[in-house]
Amino acid sequence: MVWKAFVTRRVGAHKSPQYPELSGTQLALTWIGHASFLVQFPGLNALIDPNFANWLFMLKRLKRAGLKLKDLPPIDLVLLTHAHFDHFHRPSLRKLPSPKIAIVPWGVGDLARGLGFERIIELEWWESFAHGDWKVTLTPCKHWGARVLRDHHRGYGGYLLEYCGRRIFHAGDSAYFDGFKQIGERASPEIALLPIGAYFPDSFRNVHMGPDEAIQVFRDIKAQYMVPMHYGSFKLSFESMDEPPRWLMELAMRAGLEHRVRILEEGVPALF
Repeated sequence: MVWKAFVTRRVGAHKSPQYPELSGTQLALTWIGHASFLVQFPGLNALIDPNFANWLFMLKRLKRAGLKLKDLPPIDLVLLTHAHFDHFHRPSLRKLPSPKIAIVPWGVGDLARGLGFERIIELEWWESFAHGDWKVTLTPCKHWGARVLRDHHRGYGGYLLEYCGRRIFHAGDSAYFDGFKQIGERASPEIALLPIGAYFPDSFRNVHMGPDEAIQVFRDIKAQYMVPMHYGSFKLSFESMDEPPRWLMELAMRAGLEHRVRILEEGVPALF
């Protein structure tokens, strides 16, 4: 798998940023690639799991990040779902433009020190942190948090970001589990950013989900819109790189949900 990625030509292109002018309760969502997003509200710029790397050790990025790191706006808030290298990329974090607050799961705060953050907040599942008009809650997921072999104390999860009456949910890395129903009952987000890649062979579904399970999660959490992620950038498993979004849309059309599933182009802001 690593060798095939190594000899595969990298595709995609960085986009010139065309950030919209927002007002009222408007929200702009820019998929950077993999699990990385820029979330913009009037008065708030938030990043989730920013990773701009072309290489993760021997693992090659097969599709370029949609934005260049230097083209980001000033960042108020960074949400980091867990310590795995494809989600918590220290070189990317170190270069962020004046990041103010980092929110991480329990046991991960030490990894964020020395990266330029003014403040680092650790949360447990269902614990929240509020600042000004926004609030962030760490939600449960089915994954694991160790960055290396001996740090199983590190936490993991997803996030619910609430601002201006809007609710956006990033599931982090996760397999399907019944806890998503609880998230739907307690939070019922408007927009759900859900992983759909790294599911084959089936043993990978112990820690990841495929498009079929992502559709079930979408129903469980009672969201209005689904934005898929965690596919197309790194070769992490054995399904073809283009299979997850194709299969997702087939399933969405069969279920009559195609108008509620929005596949974003990397680097292009989408208004919600």
